Amino acid sequence: MAKYDYEFKKKVVEAYFQGHGGYRQIALQFGISSCYGIVSRWVKQITALGFDSLRKQKRRSDYILQFKLNVINYYLNSEESIRNVAHKFNLPNDSMVSWWTTAFRKHSLGGISPKTKGRPSMSDKPKKTKEEKKPSREQELEQENE
Repeated sequence: MAKYDYEFKKKVVEAYFQGHGGYRQIALQFGISSCYGIVSRWVKQITALGFDSLRKQKRRSDYILQFKLNVINYYLNSEESIRNVAHKFNLPNDSMVSWWTTAFRKHSLGGISPKTKGRPSMSDKPKKTKEEKKPSREQELEQENE
């Protein structure tokens, strides 16, 4: 469960837009103990993506490989911050850009390609039976005589 719900986040950001104080003052006013940086993150997120971006996503999004490559390429070739790149590509979490970039630098395409889900399938190797055992010397001689 998220620490702060949508309505609370909306009240905090609206208080900032109404001029009730800076990030730190509003964080103290609403009892946000972690730090005032979270208020600035919410304000920038709403400015870039709108109020709906504060809602918790119900389903995890799976991004295709080409999209991830576009994001990484844009980030590496532009001089924009990770947060700005995330807002430009409508990513819900700006740390996704840094995760993808790090994985790409360490493992190339294998680091960002989609992983298979679920349990691996059973092996296709046939089970050993009694017939596959190595015949004894007597059996070899019998086969030879036949």
